[in-house]
Amino acid sequence: MHVPAGVVIRSSSRPYEEAIGSVRSILTAAGQTIFAEIDQAEAAATAGLQLRPTMLFVFGNPKAGTPLMADFPLVALDLPLKLLVWRDDDGSTRLAYRTASALGETYAMSSDATRLGQIDNALAALVEKMIVA
Repeated sequence: MHVPAGVVIRSSSRPYEEAIGSVRSILTAAGQTIFAEIDQAEAAATAGLQLRPTMLFVFGNPKAGTPLMADFPLVALDLPLKLLVWRDDDGSTRLAYRTASALGETYAMSSDATRLGQIDNALAALVEKMIVA
């Protein structure tokens, strides 16, 4: 699998269904707003197709994201943040996200490197909690 620059993939020790619940509870406990949960396997089934269990979480903290969108309007194409959870072909649960620093590079946000680094650190800490059983 090709992993684009700025995308982080982590393996979870949790089964898929348990990982989904963990993501919800950890994001909520951290004060993140879950704007959407997109069950991509379910969407595929409505089209008569099959897809491994795959859930996309769209989440964020408006206090952190809004100033970025105010200063760099196009970053709203990629904010709020997204976290992908899927069951891999070998049965493992994987989580993937794009770093805020990668967004900073995409949208030439070098003036906000410190803030983006803080978001990266917070996101990495959240994901670490999600993957540990």
